[in-house]
Amino acid sequence: MHSDEFKAHAVASAAQPGVSMASVAMALGINANLLRRWVRDAEVSPGGVAEGTARKALPSSEASSSFVPVQLPAPVTPASDIRMEVRRGSTTIVVTWPAALATECGMWLRELLR
Repeated sequence: MHSDEFKAHAVASAAQPGVSMASVAMALGINANLLRRWVRDAEVSPGGVAEGTARKALPSSEASSSFVPVQLPAPVTPASDIRMEVRRGSTTIVVTWPAALATECGMWLRELLR
């Protein structure tokens, strides 16, 4: 699924001092367990897919750097309001509640539905 060059880049990035595999995996959009397996495979088979091409994939200036930039997704801003439609018989009530008070909204709704 992933090219040898991609795997080599991932393994080389994870091998940098002070870099966590989880952050490298997140930056590359892969599962950390998959990256760990690639690193393990590269250690077991020197000159294999990952290690043998890792040095080719990164220029020497990048290979000696201990900083790997990680692009994180934009923070998700929670909705400002909770909106519910409650029906009882033929009556419908629309309730809007501040999202910051979600716990209180849940307690109110639990009491209402008793």
